[in-house]
Amino acid sequence: MTVWDALDPEVLPGQVLLAVGVDPRSSAAADVIRLAGHARAVAVVFGPDLPGRARPVVRSAAADSGVAVLFRTAWVAWAQLVGVLRAGLTTVGCPADPEIARVTLGDLEGLADAVAALVGGAVTIEDLQSRVLAYSSTDDEVDDMRRRTILGRRVPDSVVTAMRETGFFRLLWGSGDVVHRPAEEALPERLAVAVTAGGEALGSIWVAAAGRQLPETAADDLRAAARAAAPHLLHHRSRRAGQLQVVQETARALLEGLGSAEALAARTSLPVEGRCAVLAVHAARGGRDEDRVPDLVAMQCAAHGHEAVVVAVAGGLLVLVGGLAADAEPAAAQVARLGEALAGKLSGILAARVCVGVGEVAAHLQQAAESRRTADLALRALLSRDGLGTVARVGEVAETVAMLRIVDTLREVPLPPELPVTRLAAYDVVHGGALIDTLRAYLDHFSDVPAASRALGIHPNTFRYRIRRVREVCGMELDDPEARLLAHVQLRLMSHDNADDR
Repeated sequence: MTVWDALDPEVLPGQVLLAVGVDPRSSAAADVIRLAGHARAVAVVFGPDLPGRARPVVRSAAADSGVAVLFRTAWVAWAQLVGVLRAGLTTVGCPADPEIARVTLGDLEGLADAVAALVGGAVTIEDLQSRVLAYSSTDDEVDDMRRRTILGRRVPDSVVTAMRETGFFRLLWGSGDVVHRPAEEALPERLAVAVTAGGEALGSIWVAAAGRQLPETAADDLRAAARAAAPHLLHHRSRRAGQLQVVQETARALLEGLGSAEALAARTSLPVEGRCAVLAVHAARGGRDEDRVPDLVAMQCAAHGHEAVVVAVAGGLLVLVGGLAADAEPAAAQVARLGEALAGKLSGILAARVCVGVGEVAAHLQQAAESRRTADLALRALLSRDGLGTVARVGEVAETVAMLRIVDTLREVPLPPELPVTRLAAYDVVHGGALIDTLRAYLDHFSDVPAASRALGIHPNTFRYRIRRVREVCGMELDDPEARLLAHVQLRLMSHDNADDR
């Protein structure tokens, strides 16, 4: 497998060629196909397109060259596709036990039963986050750890933490072989093996002794089972990723006011009729486990009994919650409690500030875009100023929201270039001064010099001197109400522009 490079167009026989950046409907695509055929490559993969829309010149080039032409689906990135192709090519031709070979591709429950019969123990198949994908049925006695893992559909957090701290996971993912955990008190012995393909870890298979000792051949049988399981986990991951992407894109369209409530309801458990709301979630960068935030949000929603769809957007997440109480007031209280729970729980887990804008409750799923708009406004207000808390509705931060809207409008108004604040800012840039900050503190504290000087951490006399310099440098009449109002508005504009740059 290789990536097509027009500056280095060498293609070797038998390769799968990834035509990254080549328009699949262009004449350049036909040229790549012909070159691949001449080099005896087996396939060319282009970016997203529908095969039925391929231009005649592309179809003709494919037919003449004998090269398979494939198209990447829109919800699978090139990097993900490379991993899937590499893993799939690696697993081609792996011999499997007859019982496993009879399992339908993607039937993980059937796979778990087949592995259990092959290895002679109770089996769980887990993903990379120790979530249970499938488990074998058994008539034998089940130990408490297996019972808790199956009921919770994941390995208990305390056990995961212990395995991480003792280095067990490093051994499991890095050794490339079966790992043995001896019996401990009430826990029977266990074998575990990573399922990999093309150098990429896909998950793991665990075997527990169920009422009797594992046979001597268990480790060898588990190695063979892991090789045969790779295509099943690949199929599961690809199918799940595709389904999740479709749900998210359908929800994203609805939240942008362009989609259909019926289309989203058909793919989720969200009801079309009934009240819904949107929460906008933002977690400060640099916290622990940032990549787990969507999963953590979904888990919190489920823990509070809410059906929700979590959509990643620039700057955070949108959480669409449906099936709320029939009356508006209890529904609003439900969403408020969920917002508080999300902010509190996530901030503790991530060790970072988490803010949640709570959207107004909508009467119908089709009105979710309006709830999203108010959630965005509330979140933006929370992020714009300290001291407003971490969770709010628009009505609770109405003044800040109004100021933000005014600032947005004023950004489109051309201002004269020689205003006092403009001159003062230019002076600070040249001289490395802090007169702009001094003026801002003076206006924010209503000319209260002691309070303003404390806010800047300087002596009141130093502050008074700087205010005199403000008057001298830019000629501002600080006793003129219109001059003060204009200066305050312009300083707000500058602050918001700097925040946007960050």
